[in-house]
Amino acid sequence: MTDPPAPATTTAPHGELVDAIRRWGRELGFQQVAIADTDLGEYEARLDAWLEQDHHGEMDWMAAHGRKRSRPELLHPGTRSVIVVRMDYLPPAATPVEDLIEQADKACISRYAIGRDYHKVLRSRLKKLAQRIENAIGPFGHRVFTDSAPVLEKPLAEKAGLGWIGKHTNLLNRQAGSWFFLGELYTDLPLPADEPVRDHCGSCRRCIDVCPTRAIIAPYQLDARRCISYLTIELKGSIPVEFRQAMGNRIYGCDDCQMVCPWNRYAQFSGEDDFRPRQDLDAGDLVELFGWDEATFLERTEGTAIRRIGHERWLRNLAVALGNAATTTAVLAALQARAEHPSALVREHVAWALARHR
Repeated sequence: MTDPPAPATTTAPHGELVDAIRRWGRELGFQQVAIADTDLGEYEARLDAWLEQDHHGEMDWMAAHGRKRSRPELLHPGTRSVIVVRMDYLPPAATPVEDLIEQADKACISRYAIGRDYHKVLRSRLKKLAQRIENAIGPFGHRVFTDSAPVLEKPLAEKAGLGWIGKHTNLLNRQAGSWFFLGELYTDLPLPADEPVRDHCGSCRRCIDVCPTRAIIAPYQLDARRCISYLTIELKGSIPVEFRQAMGNRIYGCDDCQMVCPWNRYAQFSGEDDFRPRQDLDAGDLVELFGWDEATFLERTEGTAIRRIGHERWLRNLAVALGNAATTTAVLAALQARAEHPSALVREHVAWALARHR
């Protein structure tokens, strides 16, 4: 990151520079590159309303940092435009989600997390993009973000025309569905912004109807406290009993709303080797995964996003899935082996699972 004292200037016409940025982005593996301005006033009001209703649950970081999340120039002084990129992540060799959730003895992990941690992949590519821009025009103020700071990335992507925020609150693209990552490059360059696209959800409500825990409480409104992705990743304590059965075999995230979205018939598989399934993370056996000690967990999840939840919550989530699995000798033995685990959190969820099998 560089941060010169004065906004950058360039002798190249803005249109030519933007064309070059798009070309460099494609060469670096991004499927799309677009430009957004920094006026997020409408989204700021929506964020305030969401926070006031406590729909963010324990994600206190969503309410932190003052207005830096919705006002890019406060987060990175001098920001005048944002380069927004997207990168497809759905691996071609992975078990389809719709098949996996029907296999109660298997672990269903959100498809974005079964390969290398996307933060590292996108951050590296965005830094290379910034370097190419700098090589062409000289030093300029910029900062790279990949879901790593207070950034409203979906609103920025919507403003840049990369898609629209659907009823499930994910970004949708008519040519690519929603199986993609987003990244941002805040710049002090006065680049011309792209035009947003209109909403194409229409009367469809498949995502709302399929949600196992009814987390999409209304079109375009998500109560994170009910969302399986929140419950298995963000929540640090006990998973509310009312949601455990509905979680099924989903142990890290949930893709159901994406799975049923009609626009994902146009989704493209990723050509990135980094996003291919690692170890036993695609369709691993619940009993086997539950048997991992902490050293094995750290080894098998090295370089993935899954590592962030730690071994204790990994066991918590798996205990719930085993409670929802068919009653077998192997399942009962696995749970009983953890019944006296040092963690009260793990013991509680194991006890619940064992009670389900009695």
